[in-house]
Amino acid sequence: MVDVASRAGVSKSLVSLALRGDPGVGAATRERIVQVAEEIGYRPHVLARALRERRTRRVGVILASLDNPYHTEVAAAVEDAAEKAQLSVLLAHGKRTSGQMEERINALLDLNLDGIVVVSSWAPPEMLQAAARRAPVVMIGRSTEAVDGIDSVNNDDEAGAALAVDHLAAAGHSKILHVNSSPRPAGLARRQGYEAAMRAHGLEAHIRVTSRGPDGALEPDLAAALAEGYDAVFARNDVEAADVLDYAWDHDIAVPDELAVVGYDDSMLARRTRPRLTSVHQPRADMGARAVELLLERIDGRSEDYHEVHAPRLVVRESAP
Repeated sequence: MVDVASRAGVSKSLVSLALRGDPGVGAATRERIVQVAEEIGYRPHVLARALRERRTRRVGVILASLDNPYHTEVAAAVEDAAEKAQLSVLLAHGKRTSGQMEERINALLDLNLDGIVVVSSWAPPEMLQAAARRAPVVMIGRSTEAVDGIDSVNNDDEAGAALAVDHLAAAGHSKILHVNSSPRPAGLARRQGYEAAMRAHGLEAHIRVTSRGPDGALEPDLAAALAEGYDAVFARNDVEAADVLDYAWDHDIAVPDELAVVGYDDSMLARRTRPRLTSVHQPRADMGARAVELLLERIDGRSEDYHEVHAPRLVVRESAP
């Protein structure tokens, strides 16, 4: 206790009050004392009890993007699960930049929330670990490697990509183009899954990946691939798949007769495009509910890391029957 007091710059009695959860300690001071106690490993069981006693019944959810319906649907799943656990939810937008993400995470934690769910792979490991020293953190998304000190829930992206390629190959397509504009871990995993599945079908000669240009458009790479006889597209997500459908509409390319299109996420876009989009379904409700369960376990004192991977499935619709 003396060591904690010295490092935190407070008295021993104040440390005792803070770790017991007693009144008389300011929120910022209590947070600093708890953080120092965590860092030096002082009495973990006492610390866990103190954390439970100061619960606010509020959790934060931070999204990397509001323009991809998958992210908002995952956030809604987290909120539904949190409400069943009698927790309220505060939302923040990271805007796909690590600086904005860090600012929003810290702003949420400054509100003394019980924990944070990060719906993104944009937060670097050191940022997540810093946040986890202040409150439990669960990430719904994929990182390059498991991050120590946090829990994660994600989809098996390699398996999902294989489902898409297997379906298209079974329908007689051999020239299958992959549209993928993301350097993030999930995008890279889907590309790897696509390439592995193409090789498994003996189609390695037709492996081809295209992305958006500097202006955000899919042309001219998409046009070049179609001119070379590619008659199927597997897109990294439903947003890029919808862009392919738009391109096909603008150029009088019949879907699926001349071009089959498969997306990823099975978001609301898949159910609203014309034709309806075949897409790899991520189990958003299950992932959101599990994230809340893991967060509650962390709040109650669990220290072991859990990194869970959920299996996807393919939902077949008119764009690639």
